[in-house]
Amino acid sequence: MKKRLGIISLFVILFIAFITIWNYSYQIGLEEAYIPIENNSNVYAIPSESGVFKRSEHAMDYENMPVDKNHQRSLTTYYKNRAYHGAPPSIPHAVDEQQNMGGQSCLKCHENGGFTEKFQAYAPVTPHPELVSCKQCHVEQNTQTLFKSGNYAHVAAPEVGVNNALLGSPPMIPHQIQLRENCLSCHAGPSAPKEIRVSHPERVNCRQCHVPSTKEMTEVGTFKRAGNEE
Repeated sequence: MKKRLGIISLFVILFIAFITIWNYSYQIGLEEAYIPIENNSNVYAIPSESGVFKRSEHAMDYENMPVDKNHQRSLTTYYKNRAYHGAPPSIPHAVDEQQNMGGQSCLKCHENGGFTEKFQAYAPVTPHPELVSCKQCHVEQNTQTLFKSGNYAHVAAPEVGVNNALLGSPPMIPHQIQLRENCLSCHAGPSAPKEIRVSHPERVNCRQCHVPSTKEMTEVGTFKRAGNEE
């Protein structure tokens, strides 16, 4: 009888120990699976790539869009549409002044891309659709109003195929990421310049292989008009 009670007591103790260990393990599993990044002046680039993950649902759409060989863009036309390398692209078509804000007009074609019947071409995709005051940065190429050209300093655009760290390694990112958070906007689909069109848009974690070549990445900050510092 005592032997039987001893065996039962042993099983009860083991069962209670199992429940205790399991409960502790379960509670540990509910904790965050990563260490939160503390405020550190050296950590500033990672949040900049969030845009590509937000738009990743369109990756396969860009992959499945047919390329129009007669109307595809090249790097030459890509840079020609800018006042200087790094500048916002100008608007190459007429703009309805009554509908010149993002959500009402621009984003209908440029938010997710796709073929536009009016121009018989694929619309370039904006990397920052949340910024709806488009004409704050993008200006029309042709205007009937007084315009004074600026004396911009010439900045050489990065060359293709020469910015790999090692022979055969993934090319590095030759530009800042701010306002270019969605890599797919310039590098995926038929609207992307053919020289920099990526062959694998479904791999949306771009910076897992491609790293910035700039030594320092700094935030440009919030744009404020002169005389309006409030």
